[in-house]
Amino acid sequence: MVYLKSIDAIGFKSFADQTNVQFDKGVTAIVGPNGSGKSNITDAIKWVLGEQSAKSLRGSKMEDIIFSGAEHRKAQNYAEVQLRLDNHSKKLSVDENEVIVTRRLYRSGESEYYINNDRARLKDIADLFLDSGLGKEAYSIISQGRVDEILNAKQLIDVKLLKNRLVYLNIKNVKLNH
Repeated sequence: MVYLKSIDAIGFKSFADQTNVQFDKGVTAIVGPNGSGKSNITDAIKWVLGEQSAKSLRGSKMEDIIFSGAEHRKAQNYAEVQLRLDNHSKKLSVDENEVIVTRRLYRSGESEYYINNDRARLKDIADLFLDSGLGKEAYSIISQGRVDEILNAKQLIDVKLLKNRLVYLNIKNVKLNH
């Protein structure tokens, strides 16, 4: 199983300085007071994995992800986020035990992608995570708003799961009886 070991960010949204977040295997919940940067962590992950919609990253234009400055801090000229992934399972299509995926965006609008420090394209990033259970569309990252949607739709989800399970059991029963 591939898992996220760490995130390094600089100039990304509220992370003006080099910021490192370490993760252990398993489920991780990011908690903290309002305005502490929790959502920015999930935005950073989605962004590195290839998110192209500024709206999905809670902005109006992609440049909004670059730290824009504060009272005693000047604006950054670029944003960079690096994901370090454990790949001992070799689920990712790279023959390395650790995979580092990096994305950088300059104020000019130029974007750069890297896989293990080798220049890559957005398509290469998408291909890397294909069939891995990871990627910008996967349910491996669930934002706060999405949790509310899931909880509010629990009955609908339970019915769908039950129907899927019944269909599976019926198919299995047919295969066993024939």
